[in-house]
Amino acid sequence: MSRRIGAPWLAAAVLGAALLAWLFAGEAPEPIDRGSPAPAFELPSVGETGTVSLASLRGKVVLLNFWATWCQPCVEELPAMERLYRALAGSDFRLVGISVDADADPVLGFRKRFDLGFTLLLDADQRVARRYQTFRFPETLLIGRDGVILERYVGPKEWDAPVYVDRIRRLLDGERTRPN
Repeated sequence: MSRRIGAPWLAAAVLGAALLAWLFAGEAPEPIDRGSPAPAFELPSVGETGTVSLASLRGKVVLLNFWATWCQPCVEELPAMERLYRALAGSDFRLVGISVDADADPVLGFRKRFDLGFTLLLDADQRVARRYQTFRFPETLLIGRDGVILERYVGPKEWDAPVYVDRIRRLLDGERTRPN
């Protein structure tokens, strides 16, 4: 009797292992990190009409922040992000928040609650987050004018602290690479 019960389980295990091997047989993508070209994207804007693409930001210094309304550390860094955005307003700096929430309503609520002026986009299916290999939130990438990733930051930051403001100002003034 145990032989009859064990055979289906063994067959299921072998089939499952074969399926997993097939699913993961493709080559792993190259890591998206410092020195990598930022992956292209186009996402709907939250609170404004239309979409925003990475290509439309070419020539600008971009701080690309992946976040969610349900992520407490994300929420905690929003005021500092807004202060950074306002401190560098009028320059070639763009701050873009990509929300991974399922729909725009909570994001719109946060835009109002925190009086956010920077660009907010919605990545409801997390397609762009996956392309950027971003799975922990908040996660932020600093992208140079040429579309190359200069830094990757995991976790919340005080974005209006002098270290970040000065780094971005140096990039706006023409610095091309990461300082020593």
